[in-house]
This record gives sequence, structure tokens and C-alpha cells, in this order.
Amino acid sequence: MKPRHQRITIAAVLITLVAGAVALVLSAFQSNLVFFYSPSQVALDQAPARRTFRLGGLVVAGSVKRDGVRVAFAVTDTAKTIPVQFEGILPDLFKEGKGVVAQGQLHDGIFIAKDVLAKHDENYMPPEAAAALQSAAQHNPSAAAARVGGL
Repeated sequence: MKPRHQRITIAAVLITLVAGAVALVLSAFQSNLVFFYSPSQVALDQAPARRTFRLGGLVVAGSVKRDGVRVAFAVTDTAKTIPVQFEGILPDLFKEGKGVVAQGQLHDGIFIAKDVLAKHDENYMPPEAAAALQSAAQHNPSAAAARVGGL
């Protein structure tokens, strides 16, 4: 093989390897990408089907039902409410009427959470959840007056 053909072959192999590595990195990045959705967006079918995403809002007062480590509760953005099921130990700061972000998938209208995160002090709420609550309050002013917890 001539030196010119060897250089072309080596270049082609290197380009193929780099393209394969980039494809693997992008594939891993895409599969680990998790977006945030409010209960209103989930109710409007804007959340991805059969994909993991985050659901955030306030825990509806009186909705928490415990059965051992299984917990069922509802999350609201004051406009829409989505039922959530979780199996595991909830954070100590998880309370009714407080902010929560759950990560999981939607199955038959019920959000099956793999992880549940609670706000960590009296003044903190994830920015996505605060924005979703403000957006819902603008669209539904009467519910905003009845909202529990602060932004």
C-alpha cells in the first residue's frame, strides 16, 4: 500500500472512532437528561410518555396516605393536581402544603416516583417549582389566594 493510501486509511479510521465516541457521549447525555414539568403541563400531556421527568409543586393537604414504606400523595401547582406514588423513605422535611420535586414516570395518570426531594428550609423552593406556581397563579388568581406555603 502506498504511503498516501495509508494516511487516508488512518484518517478514515480516526474519524470513524471519533464519530463513534461522540455518538456514545451524546446518547448517554440524552438518556440522562431529565426535564421539569408542573402538574398543569402534565395534565395537558406536555410531559414525555414512558420517559423519566421531574414533577414539582406543593403537596396537597390531606392527600398523604402511608402504608409502610409505600406513600401516596398528590402534587399541585394550584391549577391542576397529579397523584403520586412512592416506595421508599421520604425526606424528613416532606410535609403537606410544602414544596416537593419528585422524579419518575407517568403511568396511567399516576406519577410513579423513584426519588422525592423536599425543600430544605422555610424560604427555599426549587426555581422551576416557584416559576410553575407563579405561572399557575397568573392563570388562576382565585386558587393563588388559597395556596398553602410561600414562594
